[in-house]
Amino acid sequence: MLATLIYRSRLNRTLDPSQLAGLVERASLRNAQLHVTGILLFDGDHFLQVLEGPQASVNAVYERIGKDPRHGNVVELLRDFAPRRRFVDRGMVLFDLRVMKPHVVLRAILRFGTLKYKLASNDRVYKFIRTFIASPSTNGGVVRNTSPEQWRFAIKTSPFASDAPLFHEQPCQFAFQPIIEPLRGNISSLEALIRGPNGGSPQEYFSTIAPNKLHEADLASKGWALAMARRLGIGNHKVAINLLPMSLVKIPGAVDILLNHITRNQLNPGQIIVEVTEDEVISGYEEFTWAIRQLRAAGIGLAIDDFGSGFAGLSLLAKFQPDKLKIDRTIVTDIHLHGPKQAIVKAIIDCCAELQITVVAEGVEKVEEWCWLEAVGIQRFQGFLFARPVLNGVSAINWPQRILHKI
Repeated sequence: MLATLIYRSRLNRTLDPSQLAGLVERASLRNAQLHVTGILLFDGDHFLQVLEGPQASVNAVYERIGKDPRHGNVVELLRDFAPRRRFVDRGMVLFDLRVMKPHVVLRAILRFGTLKYKLASNDRVYKFIRTFIASPSTNGGVVRNTSPEQWRFAIKTSPFASDAPLFHEQPCQFAFQPIIEPLRGNISSLEALIRGPNGGSPQEYFSTIAPNKLHEADLASKGWALAMARRLGIGNHKVAINLLPMSLVKIPGAVDILLNHITRNQLNPGQIIVEVTEDEVISGYEEFTWAIRQLRAAGIGLAIDDFGSGFAGLSLLAKFQPDKLKIDRTIVTDIHLHGPKQAIVKAIIDCCAELQITVVAEGVEKVEEWCWLEAVGIQRFQGFLFARPVLNGVSAINWPQRILHKI
């Protein structure tokens, strides 16, 4: 099976570009032995390479590239399969944009492929090449100024209690996790993550509840979440609570019940953010819409949680324009290495900018992920890199600090 892989990377400045032709020639011979062919483009700062060959061989070449210190910021753009090769029967052909004009390169690549391998101008691989060549200012989507080595982290105690006692006969517990603005040193809010009576997962807790009582228990648990938030000393900070969408539909007077929970715990509606998950199909849209209007009229914030992981995200975004949108961790994980994820996040950011919606990246665990996301304009983050959820408490926060080099 013929596999296709496209990646881009940045030249490590320890490599003299004048050595590039010789390096390419040697790499070409190695690739040819593995029956891997393709082309390499270089614009003086960045590479774009197309690899074609047996899947195992292409994967082996790409793994070697990822470990090669001469490459930096290696980002996978496409993995696909094809009925035939597009390019020459050599391991690699170099197109150097420093000495070749863009239109000459495009014409040469198209003619090269067309004559021997039927490459067409609407071919998807050719479109990647054309974008890279035609966009020198952005280098085909490369995000600049992502420098993890410029940062160190310092742990500082949060202003909240690290451990709060449970209430009598409390049926569930909560793990609290901060959502922060790292470069501003600001805690945006706390999220209350439901746990079982013994600290187990949400699934473990809800599995003990009869299906016909699920939404009632879900709504009731928010009262305990707010009570625990108050006990932690939340003050004027905001707290985010997760709510199944159908809890607002199936429970009569759901919004009034939630408002009673807020009042009873001496909080105000403006401190509360209801995070609607995508994990449940929404039926009864008229009732759900009415409940959302009631929430907004009361001053309660609305967020779409785990955006990109479930059923209803785009529909919720189009219909209700939430205050916040939280990008799911499945998209955030290793985003600095994955071109398709990067394109999705950039589109989300552009959309939310037009709608004045705040974007939060959740599940951030690596400094490289944070640096890339911060570079494209996201300011609010949640994840193990900064603070882990703590059962009935709030952990210290790992704040980034720029390393200042002495002159």
